[in-house]
Amino acid sequence: MKTLVLPCLAGTLAVSAIAAPAEAGRRDQDAAFEAVRSGRSQPLPMLERRVLPQIRGDYLGRPEYDAGSNMYRMKFMRNGSVIWIDVDGRTGQILRRSGE
Repeated sequence: MKTLVLPCLAGTLAVSAIAAPAEAGRRDQDAAFEAVRSGRSQPLPMLERRVLPQIRGDYLGRPEYDAGSNMYRMKFMRNGSVIWIDVDGRTGQILRRSGE
């Protein structure tokens, strides 16, 4: 019986570890959608059209959204380094760069 408990426990933990980030991503997406719908934020494609031409490097897509600050964190790769760009969701203005 003990031999079944450990594999089952490991499987349960693995499923939980996968489900938690997926749920967090879904909440971020819902918050971003609501911000656009209410006029507090621009749609992501519009923000990307504004920001991408200003940044050298490869855009890695799927930015993180922080509903509290209405900010997107975009990720780029340049010369083997990851560059993070924080963008105001309302104005599209670049607020912060890190990793450069």
